[in-house]
Amino acid sequence: MPFLARRIVVDTLPLPLAVSMGEPAGIGPDLILRLFANRAWLNLPPFVVYGHLGFLKARAERLGLSIVFAESAPIGANEIFATALPVVHVEGLVPDKPGDPTPLSGKVVIEAIARAVGDSLTGACRGLVTAPIHKGALYATGFKHPGHTEFLAALCANSTGTPFPVMMLAHEGLRVVPATIHVPISKVPAMITAELLVTTGRIVAHSLKTRFGIAEPRIAFAGLNPHAGEGGAIGMEDLDVVAPAVAQLNFEGFSVVGPLPADTLFHLPHWRKYDAVVAMYHDQALIPIKTVAFDEAVNVTLGLPIVRTSPDHGTAFDLAGTGKGSDASFLAALKLADQLTSGELTQQHAA
Repeated sequence: MPFLARRIVVDTLPLPLAVSMGEPAGIGPDLILRLFANRAWLNLPPFVVYGHLGFLKARAERLGLSIVFAESAPIGANEIFATALPVVHVEGLVPDKPGDPTPLSGKVVIEAIARAVGDSLTGACRGLVTAPIHKGALYATGFKHPGHTEFLAALCANSTGTPFPVMMLAHEGLRVVPATIHVPISKVPAMITAELLVTTGRIVAHSLKTRFGIAEPRIAFAGLNPHAGEGGAIGMEDLDVVAPAVAQLNFEGFSVVGPLPADTLFHLPHWRKYDAVVAMYHDQALIPIKTVAFDEAVNVTLGLPIVRTSPDHGTAFDLAGTGKGSDASFLAALKLADQLTSGELTQQHAA
């Protein structure tokens, strides 16, 4: 009877979130360890870290954190989480040298991400939170993807093809999506096509409905040019590309407006009228969200078959190993992943 009672309690626990440790020389492991050390009063959802167990122990000791570690599979991690940090151990060489990235640890970083994605796809974990990586340290190991997100999309590929990932930055009710990301500004106009904007709009609308619980999402598209082209006086892209894409999305039944002048669209009273804004390029999207939520915005990848969030910052080599730096964005990423995979947001909107 005691065994049955214990089994019932365990079965009611949610599956853990997967957390990939990211670049060992960066601040990601520090934040994971610090948050775990404060898990009780932060009310953190259970998670399991994918990475090198010995390295994580060494970094915790460097930071002066008293943490018990337990090598664990995802199954059973929830039972461990209250007393020890569950770790899916990835073999390899991972030196504890904050601020000094090396290709030596690249294979472990890549394998940790791959295993975390695999366990999320099979349902062993209910979502993925990724710590920042350093692409330069990975290229020497044969990493051939443009970035973290493209690697995740490749890992999620199946017989129907490779998912089209869409980057969203979110903070509370403010959400912005850059249609193009890490490309030179000189290449942006040619990359902004009606096909790209329509595909992006569809994915954003679907994700707002299915993951954020917004039954009829309202999406605004920013113009590419100043004043959204001012009727063609300041460039034709908004008339020739953005406006037809918006018209197509409305024809398909989505609630979409644009192109709207970006200099007024991101004024908070206007921004809050929409559930998401699609911007045309990186800085047009990231400057407003970082202005209002520099330490708390979360990077959410839409278009994947799994939930993936990450903190909206990089490796911060200068802060790694010091115990300094804000953990607010990583905390927000954990909390949002929990909400997106627990139905909490859907319940909130239904209420």
